[in-house]
Amino acid sequence: MVGILLTQLAEAQVQGPVRITLDEAVQMALEHNHNMLAMMTTIQQSQAEEVTQNLRPNPALFADWEYLPLGSPSRQNPNTYSGVSTSDYLNNNTEADLGLSYLIERGGKRRDRLQAQKDITAQTRSLVADNGRGITFQVATLFFSAQLAESTLELAEKDLKSFQQTVDIGEAQYKAGGLSENDYLMIKLQLLQFESDLEQAQLARVQSLSDLRQLLGYESVSEDYDVVSSFEYQPVKVNLDDLQLKALQSRPDLRAAQQGVTAANSQLVLQKAIGKQDVTVQGNYSHTGGINAASFYGSIPLAIFNRNQGEIARARFVINQADEQEKATNGQALTDVFDAYQGLRSNDKVVLLYISKYLDVATRSRDISEYAYHRGGASLLVFLDAERNYRATQLAYRQALASYLLALEQLREAVGVRNLP
Repeated sequence: MVGILLTQLAEAQVQGPVRITLDEAVQMALEHNHNMLAMMTTIQQSQAEEVTQNLRPNPALFADWEYLPLGSPSRQNPNTYSGVSTSDYLNNNTEADLGLSYLIERGGKRRDRLQAQKDITAQTRSLVADNGRGITFQVATLFFSAQLAESTLELAEKDLKSFQQTVDIGEAQYKAGGLSENDYLMIKLQLLQFESDLEQAQLARVQSLSDLRQLLGYESVSEDYDVVSSFEYQPVKVNLDDLQLKALQSRPDLRAAQQGVTAANSQLVLQKAIGKQDVTVQGNYSHTGGINAASFYGSIPLAIFNRNQGEIARARFVINQADEQEKATNGQALTDVFDAYQGLRSNDKVVLLYISKYLDVATRSRDISEYAYHRGGASLLVFLDAERNYRATQLAYRQALASYLLALEQLREAVGVRNLP
């Protein structure tokens, strides 16, 4: 066993750290997230309650033996019981009863109890699915945060390496007397910004991966895992009406609200059944004064005062409450889809502005300023300003791209499906 574990560890080291895609991360979270697993036990609890609600009442067995003497009958009253044995006394002068009683439920109570609990189980399943929908969005949020951090880190490393060349050239010029000390110090200060960006990007990446690991299930992935997916613009063409229709068909919270109405109606049926009075039947065997006898009894409460009126009325109000909650959830689903759709369109326009125009403008401006500065055609301030604008534009584009991808994921969450229509 130890040898097998060592072999697996060696193979893992050869293969390197685990790299997971967004879909894999979502699946891992649904299977290993501890909050999700805890939520899933509510389904099992509800199923166990179905067993309880389907049970029949237990019969009651009772027995008694009355008028037993506290000593020998002949000793208690010799004048009366002279010559009477204890066995004769127990047979002729005591009373023994053995009986069995059973409650007969009327009105289909057991059937209605079971159906009501099954409706609750169905609603519980939908609530768990909706919890999974929320966890999926949280996974996507942290996944894109990790991707943004890695992209920012890559940019910071690239910019630092590129600007280090400018620093080296400036240092050579300063030592040769071709660059003033003030200009050289300004270049060194700008280098600090690039080094700071690199450290911040590394920290953001580590923290994002750590938070995502907790959401995936801390023990389900190794410490050195990484995310892998294309962090780039993905044009999506969708129709708002189709999205809203799909949401009404797919959202688990809306399905849970609809099942809540069904469960409320089942409770009303159950409460009406509870209002039906149950019958208790009983059979006794008695031995009294040497005589064996049988007795049969039946009883039913007289429904004069308590006919379960209060619970029946409350169940009707619960139905009204469930109806209103369903309408509210229905409107919320449509609103969520609309807001997410508009958010996606807005972020799409912003990303396209960077791709179609401003990324190229910032790059060309930086390259022209750098070329002119090194050949004495531009001042140091102009070059540094172009460098800052280039860096700010690149960072803003990556943030806009992350916002767009997150808006796309938010639309998926609002619709309730991973594959948009």
